[in-house]
Order: sequence, then structure tokens, then C-alpha cells
Amino acid sequence: MINFHCEEIEFKVKHPTKIKRWLKETIIAEGFELAEINYIFSSDEYIHKINLKYLDHDTLTDIITFDNSEIENLIEGDIFVSIDRVNDNAKDFNSPFEQELRRVLVHGVLHLCGYFDKSVEDEKLMRMKEEFYLNLW
Repeated sequence: MINFHCEEIEFKVKHPTKIKRWLKETIIAEGFELAEINYIFSSDEYIHKINLKYLDHDTLTDIITFDNSEIENLIEGDIFVSIDRVNDNAKDFNSPFEQELRRVLVHGVLHLCGYFDKSVEDEKLMRMKEEFYLNLW
């Protein structure tokens, strides 16, 4: 089950059924089973508070992923997405907002599947995976 929520903003995902199906297909392709993902759309301010409180990071970010699964190969988590950051990133990368949003949504799923982006090598693999799944859209 994939759920979309908002905190402190009003936001509606376009084509929610198609997006959920695409994310589920990504999870299955990566060899995992979906339990539940909650996407929480928010502002820069809200996600900054989450970043400080839970990760002790005093920075803005487009996404924070919390893996709540206690069972191997089962995906369960909460993914916080700053719509402000997604909007700014879309402008910075000269990309349509909806495409940048899909990139962030699949990025969170890939984190839950065990991919990281802290090292140069990990980030390169993450970007390759993002592109692969975006091309399946």
C-alpha cells in the first residue's frame, strides 16, 4: 500500500494510481515486497525540522527516507518530500516539475531497497537506477 499525505501544505499528486503502480513495479523489480509506504509532502521549513530533529542535519533537502521495515525484503517506510525543493530542483535542472517529483519518489523507494548516495560510487549507481525506472514511466 502506498499513501500520500501532506503536512502544512496543500498538494495533490497527479496520476496517483499510475504513480503507485509504477512504484510497486519498481519495488518488485528490485526483488522486494511492498508492505506500506507513506509519502508525506511538506514545505522546506517542515522537512528542515525533521532533518534537525531526527538526523541532526542543519540543511535543506528534497527527501528524507525512514526505513521502518523489520523484515528482510519487505518495504515499509515513511518518505518526507519537500515540494519547495522539488520545485526549485526542477527549475535548476530545467526539468518539468512532474518528472522531478517522480525522480524524488523513486529515489525514496530506492533508498528503502538498500541503495545509498553518500559516496561518489553510490550516487552514480543511484542515478543510474533512477534513470532506468524513470524511463519505464
